[in-house]
Amino acid sequence: MQSVFHLAYHVTDLDEARAFYGGTLGCAEGRSTGTWVDFDFFGHQISLHLGQPFATADTGRVGDHMVPMPHLGVVLGMADWRELADRLRAAGVRFVMEPQIRFAGQPGEQATMFFRDPSGNPIEIKGFADGSGIFAR
Repeated sequence: MQSVFHLAYHVTDLDEARAFYGGTLGCAEGRSTGTWVDFDFFGHQISLHLGQPFATADTGRVGDHMVPMPHLGVVLGMADWRELADRLRAAGVRFVMEPQIRFAGQPGEQATMFFRDPSGNPIEIKGFADGSGIFAR
């Protein structure tokens, strides 16, 4: 069995969460009750529970940008990353950090973008053309 992470966190509105994670991000919905809903978050399980989202602060330095910490995310192949970036732009998602390439031509070259869900939870999506660069030094 391939390892799959599970992450549970709070959202303020399950209908908004369904529209964003299911509609905008394209994640398949799993089980749910009146107080939580699961999604297939690009092959991983997230459980969104009604409650107060975790506090964040713009203390993470990514190049010249300060990004919210803590945050969650996923690494995609470059074609999937580009497709998602286009979908988010078309949906009018406001980016914390616009989709861009970092470390161009270097080990670990990657695409990245930061945005928040409707409850304010920060999400980073990375893209790699070559998966061997994920842990490059």
